[in-house]
Amino acid sequence: MSINRLMQTAAAGAAGGAEGLAIEDAFSTYVYDGTSSTQTITNGINLVGEGDDITGEGGLVWLKRRNGSGNHFLFDTLRGTNSNIRTNAINGEADTPSLGSFDSTGFTLTSDINYNQSGNNYVSWTFRKAPRFFDVVTYTGDGVNGRQIVHDLGVVPGAIIVKPYAGDSGRWAVYHRGLTSAAYTMNLDETFGEFTTGDRWNSTDPDDVTFTVSNHGSVNASGVSYVAYLFAHDPLGPSGDGSDGLISCGSYTGNGSTDGPEIDLGWETQWVLVKGTDNSFNWLMVDNIRGMPVDGDTRRLFPNTTDEETTASGFTYVKPTSTGFKIVTDSSFTNAPGANYIYVAIRRGPMRPPESGSEVFNIELTSDTSPYSVGFPTDMWIAKETTRTFGPFVSDRLRGETKFLQTHSADAEQVDSFGLVDFDLQDDFKQGASSQPLVNWNFRRAPGFFDVVAYTGEGDVGNSVVNHNLAVVPELIICKSRSDNGSGYRWFVQYGESFGSLNLTDSFSDVNWPTPTTTTFTALKALNLNLSGKTYIFYLFASLSGVSKVGSYTGNGSSQTIDCGFTSGARFIMIKRSDSTGDWYVWDTERGIIAGDDPFLELNTTDAEVTNDDSVDPDSAGFIVNQTSTTNVNVSGGEYIFLAIA
Repeated sequence: MSINRLMQTAAAGAAGGAEGLAIEDAFSTYVYDGTSSTQTITNGINLVGEGDDITGEGGLVWLKRRNGSGNHFLFDTLRGTNSNIRTNAINGEADTPSLGSFDSTGFTLTSDINYNQSGNNYVSWTFRKAPRFFDVVTYTGDGVNGRQIVHDLGVVPGAIIVKPYAGDSGRWAVYHRGLTSAAYTMNLDETFGEFTTGDRWNSTDPDDVTFTVSNHGSVNASGVSYVAYLFAHDPLGPSGDGSDGLISCGSYTGNGSTDGPEIDLGWETQWVLVKGTDNSFNWLMVDNIRGMPVDGDTRRLFPNTTDEETTASGFTYVKPTSTGFKIVTDSSFTNAPGANYIYVAIRRGPMRPPESGSEVFNIELTSDTSPYSVGFPTDMWIAKETTRTFGPFVSDRLRGETKFLQTHSADAEQVDSFGLVDFDLQDDFKQGASSQPLVNWNFRRAPGFFDVVAYTGEGDVGNSVVNHNLAVVPELIICKSRSDNGSGYRWFVQYGESFGSLNLTDSFSDVNWPTPTTTTFTALKALNLNLSGKTYIFYLFASLSGVSKVGSYTGNGSSQTIDCGFTSGARFIMIKRSDSTGDWYVWDTERGIIAGDDPFLELNTTDAEVTNDDSVDPDSAGFIVNQTSTTNVNVSGGEYIFLAIA
């Protein structure tokens, strides 16, 4: 690494992630529909820089058709756009199809029918070359045992995949730190477990500068060209505490139970590649954009086959947790008793706090079920019909697109098999709930703003401390038992040490609910939030400068300005009286926050919106509350809590 490069990486260190990177700079899962014409994929990954340019190091683009059989096409910046190789085949590289270009914010597709045909849908995974995360190396074989190949990871690789791409065909040789030893290997294009026949790595583990190959034809035949993809094992990151770790390559032992092993990485996963080392099942690849819910059907692809994407009915192979992932099936794919499994896991992002509300919150009025643009992947959706008594509904990516709750009800989670929502549209969203006028509120998880945690109660331990990834102290927590209904399992809301009920008008009560921290909150058994085996969902909100504000105010009986520190006013306002009864009122700018009547809805009822009331007015710093008898959101001496989003 050059002196300039070292200076740049050191200066960037405070930005988060490996060598100043956050995971959103280094990796992307991006789903798209084919258009049969040139299409630019803007995923925020800079693939064009080389040399001392830290902003873009090159990398790998991996493409796969989802709704039908098709090859896995891999393009990297060292071999170029006109050369693809396929993880499901042993052939060398081919010039058809070719990639359009590697770009500073992603890549461009040609109109090729293999990965961009109209009527088909696809997934792309983009890996940027970056210290402590991922590297691409090419070399020409010399046939010498013990040859050392230099890499730029800066840490010891956890996994290495090598493919001869020109001058010969050959298997995809895999080194992984979770194999029995460096004398063992696996093939990415096959289902076989680990083996020692034809030692690929000269029985030598890699170090932070080099990896070693033998003279085997899969890795180092004389005159043959090879490409190596290297994945770091660095879950703790440069800080050493996991706050900036991006990737982990590890192993676990299956137990044959639906309560499978839990892998603690210190951060939540978004992408996992897993394979048993002593069985003949496919390599399994899952991610949270296509569908990796906590207890729903996993959407799976296999890098060693051309198979279309399948939904593993009744199986949750990999369940993301706040600190890693958990295996929750007894399927031999991922959890045969006593079997060894290796994995590569990548951290969920974003890791950087948003700078504007539009990056993480969107409001859309719909009157049909057509997809609409959000601008980011939706992590939580709340919707309410505005003219009829239908809803409010809430769904989230963690629970999966078939699961929903209703905020006005203490009912347990319901399953909709007819497509209530579709999270699988990248920066768009689709609701199938209603063809009537509907307001949709779309939220994205992001540090400092909003987080979602799915939790299973432990029961016999009293209260439990639960991890979250908000990165700041949550100021407002809304939670619900998913598995039970009734008044004892209603929606609970924590504000400070007190609690209220989202589906009721009751005032808040003090139960000495322990104050959350920057990494944890408490599942309170006294509120039935930690019963053994019961499932729960928690939504966590915080104040982020210029983006969101959680706060309180005392009513003055007339009109007052609530300063949220915004510059262009609040687009979303939720208010609840905390010292007395009162509804959970919601206003937004799509339906109208103006100097006049402002339509409002109530999250605790199914009522249609009220349009002839002027309880709020706009203000550039936040919003104005007016005392009207309809809502009573500014009664003199009354205490109120609110959530506002810019």
